[in-house]
Amino acid sequence: MLQAKKKTGLVFFPAFDWAISPTHPEREERLLYTQDQVFEEGLLDIDGIYEYKPDLVTINDVQRVHFCVPDPWAVMTESHFISAGGAKTIGMAVMDGTVERGFAIVRPPGHHACRIVHGCRGFCNVNIEAIMIEYIRRAYGVKRIAIVDTDCHHGDGSQDIYWHDPNTLFISLHQDGRTLYPGSGFLKERGGPNAVGTTVNIPLPPNTSDEGFLYAIREMVLPILDEFKPELIINSAGQDNHYSDPITNMNLSARGYAELTTLLKADIAVLEGGYAIEGALPYVNTGIILAMAGLDYDHLSEPDYDPAAYRQSRETTEYIHQLGERVLEQWHNREALTRSVRSMDNPDQRTRNIYYDTDNIQEQQHETIRICDDCGGALRIESSANRGQPILAVHIPVDACAACQEQGHRWFDTARRDQFANIYLQDRTTDRYTSANKK
Repeated sequence: MLQAKKKTGLVFFPAFDWAISPTHPEREERLLYTQDQVFEEGLLDIDGIYEYKPDLVTINDVQRVHFCVPDPWAVMTESHFISAGGAKTIGMAVMDGTVERGFAIVRPPGHHACRIVHGCRGFCNVNIEAIMIEYIRRAYGVKRIAIVDTDCHHGDGSQDIYWHDPNTLFISLHQDGRTLYPGSGFLKERGGPNAVGTTVNIPLPPNTSDEGFLYAIREMVLPILDEFKPELIINSAGQDNHYSDPITNMNLSARGYAELTTLLKADIAVLEGGYAIEGALPYVNTGIILAMAGLDYDHLSEPDYDPAAYRQSRETTEYIHQLGERVLEQWHNREALTRSVRSMDNPDQRTRNIYYDTDNIQEQQHETIRICDDCGGALRIESSANRGQPILAVHIPVDACAACQEQGHRWFDTARRDQFANIYLQDRTTDRYTSANKK
């Protein structure tokens, strides 16, 4: 019998009762073919690979991360609670030491869901990785965490949630936002004034192949991880960089995904995108599972894969090498960049327009962060959408200093109830969430 070198846990949740539409790319068949492949390959018969059943996350788990408008029941179905619960189940298994690594093969996905949620965008309602991460922080006392997002689309929701958090390193490798939804994820996006440099974007050109992705991991991601020294590495394991994916323009193979997983050595992987339901997902997921378990994947290949047909051009290779120099330069100069950001006019202010493409909602946000050298800073967000009335959201980070705790409570206590339909306080120092409706 084969023996996994690393005990690896798996959770499957296809979400039979939820889809945007019966023919939408994000539907239950994404995982059903993977389950069939896993059974056919006998992966669950390997000693050291274990399957877990997903539990549901609680409302408190969701509200550690999100301000759901008007509440979680309005933006989540049972499938969303279970999908996030699958990630949480794997996180607990890894943290409890029953397995060394874990992979949540679940849907619906989550990395486009921002801190404030008015609806669904990019097929995501709530951020399942962030919900898992903040549960782990609360339950196990983990502080420094790295998220490496390898989905083809920029993980703008995860970036938003951790924009001001100096203890969370967010790295996103994705197809250049000038050519793909959500149109973000550029080098200049480096984090807020209290966390400059802990957001690292690596926008890769279309038609990047295995060579380019593995170069980015070896030469950019790993050196940054080595310096940041996270206690835990999370892989947002989107699989839509595959050469056969119908909605993207990249050329990564299943073998390339497996090699990427071997290099990254993530503790936990959570499935995100990937829409080549028959041609990619069964092979990619199999490769990731084998790599996480430390097993041989030399035999892994898609039936139609021709390396020569998907090899990147010399120009693409040169572009990626130059991109790597710029990424590392920004990383090494983050202290100088922090001083530069804080010297700008109104560095504590940020105004954004956020479009929910799935639900056709347009949101406007204005946020204020308390600039602080001792913690992530108290955060105040005014949000209004073309559906519903304006809300005020106040976030006090888990490591908030006394001054930021005081500022957060002052914002909440002095807010005018006649200006907002709802006023929310997310106090992570006490793990309490409070909502005050307009009177």
